[in-house]
Amino acid sequence: MSFHSSVLPTTVCGIKFLNPVLTASGTFGYGIEFDKLLDLNALGGIVVKGLSREPIRGNPAPRLWEAQAGMMNSVGLQNVGVRAFVAEKLPKLRRFSTPVIANVFGYAAEDYLEVVRVLNDAEGLAAYELNVSCPNTKHGGLAFGVDESALADLVSRVRAVAKRPVIVKLSPNVAAIEPFARVAEQNGADAISLVNTFVALALDVRTRKPRIGAGYGGLSGPAIKPIALRMVQQAARVVKVPVIGIGGIASGEDAAEFLMAGASLVEVGTATFWDPAAPLRIARELGKLLSELGIGRASAIRGTAEMP
Repeated sequence: MSFHSSVLPTTVCGIKFLNPVLTASGTFGYGIEFDKLLDLNALGGIVVKGLSREPIRGNPAPRLWEAQAGMMNSVGLQNVGVRAFVAEKLPKLRRFSTPVIANVFGYAAEDYLEVVRVLNDAEGLAAYELNVSCPNTKHGGLAFGVDESALADLVSRVRAVAKRPVIVKLSPNVAAIEPFARVAEQNGADAISLVNTFVALALDVRTRKPRIGAGYGGLSGPAIKPIALRMVQQAARVVKVPVIGIGGIASGEDAAEFLMAGASLVEVGTATFWDPAAPLRIARELGKLLSELGIGRASAIRGTAEMP
């Protein structure tokens, strides 16, 4: 399976990626579950589902709802906990050459720090991605990613203990993304990724109840792509650290748009629900597109969008 290897290899934060198309956290399990469905070694990278200090059972069903142009979910960050991940999941992932990025979350800064400390001692990880869309339960329940001071405090404290690159995954549920991108960079983020899902609601008119068991859910998929693309472009123009683009990417052209908007890498999420091998297809399509355009390396189109 060709990936136009001379075109697609990309290095970000000192990590070598076979291609710039990664799997998005929360949409690809721990990666190892897909071993029999596709060649994990052909992926650009695997971002595992969010890891917490202790195991979490997640939200009540139903957890998914298919929207008109995407998907709503409220899984509730169900996971086995960081220690079980290190003991049971990570050893299986080490058989593959694909970079593995651990998504980290918590409800207080101390939660993030403990997860990172546990991961620091584990082999087989390339970087950490901090999910800052969680409610900061110690300070009123406002998400870290929508409070500049909370974000600054969290990123600086994690950066101080992390032994690997720190990627900060920003929330799109803010009035302007640029201040949060700057705060992440100024407090030690090695890269930023965006966007996470948009808070959304779907109702059943017959029962008058939400379609999602927890009430609100996160909207992802093609419906959010134009907004995500805009936010990636806005963030990329105000920071010098690499940007990873996320949001409704379902084709090689979609991926190319995010690169042109300023992203160095992209993550594919919702598309894998109907096609688990979507990241491989998207990488192939991207390689073919770049070759057709006479572009020698994927990095050559980064940030080349000609905005008015």
